Amino acid sequence: MNPIDAFDRVLASLHQAALDDVRWPATAALIDEACGAAGNGLMVGEGSGDDERVLFGQFLYRGESRPDLVREYAEVYYPDDEAPRRLRELPAGRLFPTSHLYTDEQLKTSPAYNEAWRRYRGQNGFGARLDGPDGLRIVWCVADPVAARGWRSEQVRLIESLLPHIRQFVRVRQALVGADALSAGLAGLLDNGRIGVLHLDRGGRVVSANAAALDVLRRGEGLSDRGGALRAARPADDGRLRTLLKRALPGFGEQPPTGGSMTIRRPSPGPRLELHVSPVDAARADFGGRRVAALVLVVDPASRPRVDPVRVSAALGLTPSEGRVSALLAEGRPVREIAAAAGYRQSYVRWLLKQVYRKQGLPGQVALVRRVLRILDAYAPPRP
Repeated sequence: MNPIDAFDRVLASLHQAALDDVRWPATAALIDEACGAAGNGLMVGEGSGDDERVLFGQFLYRGESRPDLVREYAEVYYPDDEAPRRLRELPAGRLFPTSHLYTDEQLKTSPAYNEAWRRYRGQNGFGARLDGPDGLRIVWCVADPVAARGWRSEQVRLIESLLPHIRQFVRVRQALVGADALSAGLAGLLDNGRIGVLHLDRGGRVVSANAAALDVLRRGEGLSDRGGALRAARPADDGRLRTLLKRALPGFGEQPPTGGSMTIRRPSPGPRLELHVSPVDAARADFGGRRVAALVLVVDPASRPRVDPVRVSAALGLTPSEGRVSALLAEGRPVREIAAAAGYRQSYVRWLLKQVYRKQGLPGQVALVRRVLRILDAYAPPRP
């Protein structure tokens, strides 16, 4: 596959997978094919030292998910694996060979390198740390090359060129998780009331918007749609927004569209708005017609859903402390904010959440947030 064509195909597939998590295994398989890799994996974590926690992990080999290997790595190898600690010390957004994440002595003695990564086909692969929002760490790993001759220079360059796009893919997915909008699809997102959604055409004009986005635009909270185009109130933010939209909506003959994220300052005091821009189906021929070409997600931290911890505790059979941290988690707060709001140590918050997962038979944060939000919907008053 031509490297340029391979990059364009992977990028288009990433844009689709950002809006529909069902497409991610096929996208991961396409990445493996384009890069000549046996597989690739994603991990997302936060904290450090005793407060460190892995929030998500997935290994895929040519699109086949291996949760058994994830469990084994998490339980047996991760606590003593030297590579994640080394990645935290190295610059973000850079690609490093797996062997460079261990000292010469560790290459001889490390169980993770000599046992896990040999069986997981990762000893000759790559790893990169991609910093995410709210102090989250995104780690993307690429497994060994399938060719016996090893990596070719164009394959390595392709992997490096994908790093910012993998980071953006994860950031969009995280925003959709927070809005309980996984697999909603482009049209279905307009019905979601927990996140602002705008559809833009190729000229950057607003084609449609949901109620949450319209509320932000009407209030003039740093964003407007003057003349039908999305604009930021502050000149510095507007310049960054124009650059972001130009990359997501390139003109004739320009580079393939790419997504990106930024924050918008409000005219009045308050937390900044978060914007995530994602191209939509760039390969589709529209013959100049006005169609949706980019999706803009607007996250307003000030309008997080307020979750009643007493109701959560009663509905799920939790202790008051467990109900409180579960409610704050469902409001979209990271662990450090939950700890500050509740007056707990971060390690205690994580312990409480583990207790909730065990009681509810849930695999982690995403499943708990979904369950709590379903409770909110069940108790919500009927719409007029």
